[in-house]
Amino acid sequence: MVNLKINGIPVQAEEGSTIIEAARLAGIDIPSLCYLKDINCIGACRVCVVEVKGAKSLVASCVYPVAEGLEVWTNTPKVRASRRTTLELLLSEHHKKCLSCVRSNRCELQKLCKDYGVDEDRFPSTDELVPVDLTSPYIVRDNNKCIHCMRCVAACSNQNIGVIGPRQRGFKKTIGCAYDKPLNEVSCVGCGQCVVACPVGALYEKTNVPDVWEAIANPDKKVVFFTAPAIRATLGEEFDLPIGTNVEKKLPAAIRRLGADACFDMDVTADLTIMEEAAELVDRIKEGKTLPMFTSCCPGWVKYAEHYYPELLPNLSSCKSPQGMFGALLKSYYCERNGIDPENLFVVSVIPCTAKKFEVTRPALMGDVDVALTTRELGQMISGAAINFNNLPDEEFDSPFETASGAGAIFGATGGVMEAALRTAAVMLDGSFEKTDFEEVRGIDGIREATYNVAGTEIKVAVTSGLKNASKLCDMVKNGTSPYQFIEIMACPGGCINGGGQPVQNDAIRNTVDIKGLRAKALYDQDANMDLRKSHDSPVIKKLYDEFLGEPNSKKAHHLLHTTYRERSKY
Repeated sequence: MVNLKINGIPVQAEEGSTIIEAARLAGIDIPSLCYLKDINCIGACRVCVVEVKGAKSLVASCVYPVAEGLEVWTNTPKVRASRRTTLELLLSEHHKKCLSCVRSNRCELQKLCKDYGVDEDRFPSTDELVPVDLTSPYIVRDNNKCIHCMRCVAACSNQNIGVIGPRQRGFKKTIGCAYDKPLNEVSCVGCGQCVVACPVGALYEKTNVPDVWEAIANPDKKVVFFTAPAIRATLGEEFDLPIGTNVEKKLPAAIRRLGADACFDMDVTADLTIMEEAAELVDRIKEGKTLPMFTSCCPGWVKYAEHYYPELLPNLSSCKSPQGMFGALLKSYYCERNGIDPENLFVVSVIPCTAKKFEVTRPALMGDVDVALTTRELGQMISGAAINFNNLPDEEFDSPFETASGAGAIFGATGGVMEAALRTAAVMLDGSFEKTDFEEVRGIDGIREATYNVAGTEIKVAVTSGLKNASKLCDMVKNGTSPYQFIEIMACPGGCINGGGQPVQNDAIRNTVDIKGLRAKALYDQDANMDLRKSHDSPVIKKLYDEFLGEPNSKKAHHLLHTTYRERSKY
């Protein structure tokens, strides 16, 4: 530990930490537009500059290390004038269309400009507007609002994708894909980590909100929603509730008030995915088929495998994601039992991820889910309808998809799919197997491994999230050095609770609060407090198989609930 002073306040900070980290120990949030701890520490934006005793010029606090006896000032006239000028220069290249911007009121640049009383017209605009990249089915890039903070580049690189980066230099510098290719022509996997890293409105999901409003207004359409497991742990942040608040009971209440005809719980098809996936795993183990088996419920991971590891596609479970399964069930089982023409059923999924928007466009899934909305888009709809979300009464999901197990709930956290699958696969292999909690696969960071003895068979499993870690596991399987039978991979670090469609938190919160941990805790707490914790015990699942599907991996189940994959270009 070293001793220093910040604005005259004695601070003790860990050796090797930076001024911006030490300042937070003194209750001071030094502003920044580029710094994201563990992702982007480059001192590029110059908003975090401070005065240091003995230094000849202002220093970037996000990269300047603390030292014994250091004296720092964060709010001197010189510092404030520098930050204000930097912000005014950024505005000279920024398309100031703030009222209609998707990040209005949640924009980090907007907040700082207000805090520092900038003159937005001090420097004349330097560039003409450039075309907005609308080619991707899930992400929009608007370089007219880009401030060159490099956060998106770092996030993409941190995912081992790297399809975006700086082009040219100086005033001609832009952020985009190599050779000016649009997003739909590169090997982007749609994880959306660039979107949640962006401090402004230069990156955002391609909205489907107008399509949903149009369907709700159409008297010939029956509009049904279903919400992913992770949404309950995150939507409250859109309405300033504490991170990790479980708003499951308010979801159907809000969606009904939007004008939807029904609201279902996607945890049901998370349970269904487990039934099909566990049965597939058991079959592969017993019959000596391709192992290890990878989970397939994350469309970002699936697209990554198609681009970068096509030789491993036979290792992927053939199961559709819970979103894909729910769409197929609604357009078949639900319509048959309610006398609805599938053409008149408009299906809306609420999902934590931008890659799910891509998934609904896959040929094998197209038409089952009409629109996929991110958590942020649902929040926008609720706000736009003047619904007082925090004061809504608790309400239940609609029948026949209202009851799910705790195993379905934990799908939204990394390791949750593995744990849910093990709860059922172990019983399929050994009917007397009683273990419910598989804590070894829980957690956020790194690669977690475990070995379980089931019916005299050792099952070795691995779990990870974030595609940098995924590549390590994929290389092991590719090289024949993997000891595992079952591997879970989620594209986003932390899993769906940290998806690219989740509420955006500013850098001060991202750098100091365990957002992923708090969101995941909400799901694990729900599971722990439930009596129904295993997918195969769900009465809804039993009814689906008894009345409609037959048994897991039956011919009918395979036709409706399974899919195929294809190799995609790596470039």
